[in-house]
Amino acid sequence: MARCVAVPDFLQEACIMDLSIIIINYKSTRLVTDCIESIVQQTTRHSFEIILVDNHSQDDCYEKAQAAFPAVHWIQMGYNAGFARANNAGIKKATGQYILLLNADTIVLDGALDKTIDLFQQDDAVACGVQLLNVDGTHQISGAHFVKGGLNFLLPLPYLGRFVRYWGYKLKTRVPSITSVQEKQPVDWIVGAFIMVRKEVLSQSGLLDDDFFMYAEEIEWCARLRKQGNMLLYAEPQVIHLGGGTSSDYYDTTETENSKNLWNKKGRQIIISMMLRIRKQYGLGWYFLMVAFFVADIPIFFIGLAIEKLFKRKARYTWTNFADYVKNIGCLLKYFFTIAFNRPYFYKVV
Repeated sequence: MARCVAVPDFLQEACIMDLSIIIINYKSTRLVTDCIESIVQQTTRHSFEIILVDNHSQDDCYEKAQAAFPAVHWIQMGYNAGFARANNAGIKKATGQYILLLNADTIVLDGALDKTIDLFQQDDAVACGVQLLNVDGTHQISGAHFVKGGLNFLLPLPYLGRFVRYWGYKLKTRVPSITSVQEKQPVDWIVGAFIMVRKEVLSQSGLLDDDFFMYAEEIEWCARLRKQGNMLLYAEPQVIHLGGGTSSDYYDTTETENSKNLWNKKGRQIIISMMLRIRKQYGLGWYFLMVAFFVADIPIFFIGLAIEKLFKRKARYTWTNFADYVKNIGCLLKYFFTIAFNRPYFYKVV
C-alpha cells in the first residue's frame, strides 16, 4: 500500500489513512528528524501521516523537517503547551484509523509500526504499546499495572520510600512495571513514548486532560481508555527510546536525574502532576492520603539525613536536597485546594 505521507495535499482527502503519527517538538530538531527518518524507512506496508506539533521551540525544526519531509503536517502551538495539549492538537487534525503518540526521542526498528498495526488489527483492544529499548538494546519499562490509590508513587520518597518498599515485598505485592514484555501482555497503562489507540474509542474516552503540562497525563488517559476495553503490550515490535529527550531540554537535567528525584524543578512538576492524576483517577480520599505522606516525609527526611551525616562517611542525600524537597512540598500545598476542587487549570509549574 502506498504511504499517504507522500501524497500531495490536494489528494489527501481521497486517501484513507491507516495511521496518524503525532510527534511533539520542543527544541529537539535532530531528534525529530532522526525519528521521522526511521519512520519513513521502516514503515512500508501501511499508509501513514505525520503530524508535527511545535511547542514554541523557536528553533529550525520547521525548516529542517519541511526540507527533508515536505508532506509532514505542522502545527505551531504558540506557547509551550506540554504533552497533553500538544498531542490533543495533533489528534484533532488526525485522519487515520489509528493514532500513535510517539516521542521525538524514539527510533523505529525493523518495521515496528507495520508490525504493530498488523497485531492491533487482529486483537480486541483499544490501545497498545511495544517493547521499548535502551540504546544498548536492553529493555525499558514499557507499561504497567495500576496500584490502588497510586501508592507506588510513595517509593521515591527519601527514607520513607524504603519503608514502603519493604512492606510491599513483605506483603508480596505485585511489581506493577513491565520491563520485559511477554509476547502479548495485558496492562493498565502504557508509557507515553509510544501509545497507539483506535480513533473510534476517543469519542467515549475523551482526549488527554488539558490540565496536565507534563508527566502522568498518559496514565490518567489510559485509566479512561482502559474502561473502554483491553490494553496490550507487544513484544515483537521494538522501538529505541532515548529517554528524557525533550523534557531534559526544558528542565536542564541529565539522564541520571530521573523520576526518583523529588527535589529539583523536574521533581516539582512530577509531584504536582502525579497528585493531579491521583485526584482525578482515585478521588479526594486517596489524594488527601498521598499529600499527607509527602508532608510527613519532611521530618523523616530531616531526621534520617541528620543521622546519616553523624554516623556515615557519605550520606545519600544533602541538606540542599532536603531544602529543595521542602520547597517542592510548599509548592504542592500552594496548589492543594486547586487540585482538590478539580476545576480546569493548567498545572505548568515554573
